[in-house]
Amino acid sequence: MPRLWTGRIDAHRLAVREATLDSAAALVAEHGVTGVTMSRIAETTGIGRATLYKYFPDVQAILLAWHERQVARHLEQLALARDNTGDAGERVAAVLLTYALISFEHHGTELSAILHRGAHVAHARAHLVDFVRDLLAEGAKAGVLRDDVAPEELATYCLHALGAAVDLPTKAAVRRLVTVTMSALHPGSG
Repeated sequence: MPRLWTGRIDAHRLAVREATLDSAAALVAEHGVTGVTMSRIAETTGIGRATLYKYFPDVQAILLAWHERQVARHLEQLALARDNTGDAGERVAAVLLTYALISFEHHGTELSAILHRGAHVAHARAHLVDFVRDLLAEGAKAGVLRDDVAPEELATYCLHALGAAVDLPTKAAVRRLVTVTMSALHPGSG
């Protein structure tokens, strides 16, 4: 097949996949997880059911693909927060705030409760711990963060502490939680 056609077909497949994931998420928000069917997703996406089945075997596979996309986007947000900030301490604060806001805005739903059981979540969680651990180690090396606790332990602490953001009522409360968490990371604290 000519290269031009291959590129167009790949772009079309990606567009159908993205539209399918977006449609499924919208349907879950409107009808709940149990109200989503392959027929509804196909209709909302604007494709036939047979075409949909070429991409995904069932609703569960679609929701899993949507969640994997969300996790990848969240990891990209964290990388942007790290890369668009000043010194090591500021990078940690920016990443932790971004993480807490993601938790506040995107978790605690019926869909997230179902999807956070998969193996892909364990892999993403390990990547997240490593990501935060490396930032904390950098901050400890620079002398702006504590070095008396292993960075991996501190990363786990931070992520668990900021997981509470899901239950907070406002973004201001989330920011206060990040401030409290950051205070525990400074040299000489605790």
